Formats: sequence, C-alpha cells, structure tokens
Amino acid sequence: MKAAKDCYQCLHRLVYQAAELATSDELLRAKAIDEGLKIVEQDFSYDGITITIATKIHSAVKEITGNPDPYRGMKDEEMRISRELCQKLSPPQNFKSLLRLSVLGNSLDFFRSADSIEREQGQPVEFAVDDTARFEEELGRATKVLYLADNAGEVFFDLPLVKWMEQKAEVTYVVKESPAANDITLDDLKRTGLDSELRKVITTGTATPGVILSQASEEFKRAMESSDLVLAKGMGYYEAFSELPGEGKIFFCLRAKCQPVADSLRVPLNSYVAMLW
Repeated sequence: MKAAKDCYQCLHRLVYQAAELATSDELLRAKAIDEGLKIVEQDFSYDGITITIATKIHSAVKEITGNPDPYRGMKDEEMRISRELCQKLSPPQNFKSLLRLSVLGNSLDFFRSADSIEREQGQPVEFAVDDTARFEEELGRATKVLYLADNAGEVFFDLPLVKWMEQKAEVTYVVKESPAANDITLDDLKRTGLDSELRKVITTGTATPGVILSQASEEFKRAMESSDLVLAKGMGYYEAFSELPGEGKIFFCLRAKCQPVADSLRVPLNSYVAMLW
C-alpha cells in the first residue's frame, strides 16, 4: 500500500511518540525528535510505503536515546491486559469464531484503559471483507502455514486459533527478531510463557513494522516461499504485502485503524477485515 496524504502527519506523530517513550532526558528527546522529523522530510513519498520510514525513525530514536526498546512498558501492559482478558474467555471451537477472537486482539492499542478494551471485547465482530470460508477451504489442502504475529499482547488471542490450525497443517508462528514499536519479539513471546505452547517459532530477522522483504532473514524468505498459506495479522503486513501480486496465498486479518488503510481496503474506518490476497 502506497503512502497517502494522512500518512505524513501520522509519521510526525510517531516521531514524537517514540522519542517520548524512549527517554525522559529532554536534550536527548529533542535530538531524537529533530532527527526523526528530518527522516520524514527527506524520505516521505507517495510512491513509497510508510513502514520503511517508520523503521528509520525507530532506528534513529533507539540510537540517539540509547534505548533499544522504547515501547517496553507499553508491551508489558498490553501483555498483562491480554492475559487477563483471555483468562475470562472460553475459546470457541470453530475456525470463524477462533478467527474473530484472534482479530479482536488486533483492536488492542496504546494508551487505552483495560475497561475500554474489555468493553470492546464484548462486541460482536463482523468482517467488512470476509474470505474466511475460502481460507478455511484452502487450509484443508495446505501442509504448511505461516502465521505472522502482530502486537505483543495478541499472542493470547492467537494461540487458540494456532492450535486449531495445527490439527490441519504445520503452523509456524512468526515474531520479530528485535523491537519494532509494540510488535511482538522472540523475547516478548518468552516473557508471556507461551513459547512452549507453539510447535514452531521463527523470526522475520528484522526490526521493522510488518516486514521489509529486502531486509528479512533467509530463513523467513524460505518459509514464505515454501508455505502454502500465510496468515498475516495487522496493518503493517497489509502495507507491505498488498504491494505484491495477489496469488490467493496471503490472508490479511486486521482492523483498519487508520483512514488510508481503510480507504485502500474500501471499508469504513475501524472495520475488521479477513481478506485472501
């Protein structure tokens, strides 16, 4: 997905957010903000995708502030809230209901109270784009599935779906190699204690929102190539992979939290989407 007009201001907000989370030192914070804004001015283009710029911003903020994981506190809170919410739920037993549970995890966001999130969890999930039946049919023929995880707290919502899919095919759960905003890393997964619940886990080899294939590890590229299906959670993966030709292999599962993504998908803002690409 190419950048849209609104993405410019969103990247500006990202600079300030990342810098404020990374350090309380006002001088370092100002330096990080200045460098981040320069990156936006130099790199923003309607011919590019925003995750490449976001990656550069995060890298600069980490280097200047000396903080390798600025969103650490946010991720810990996300994981705490998600664990508590999922302990109250009885996982459903069919694919579409499990997918609905998984995509509910994608509604988690920064700076929201546990109460507001819990209220939302009680609302029914309806997909504005719904290719679940097609994906389930393809899953019946698949032998290898790649499950691309998104935010740190989502693993609690993902696990029941992963375990159900493991009855059909070999499922590889993919996390980030190192911190990229609030995306789940291998370290985060171990902190949840759920790493032993997953049969196979690899990383993208990157610290990028979504994934920039040119920067991804050879292991991840081989896994992408050899997998029959790829379930891709979140907007970052949509921004990256919607630039590839649609071959009916990638299943986008997300909530369209920003207007440019919603417009690209041709759905209302905050819609849930389950689209085979």
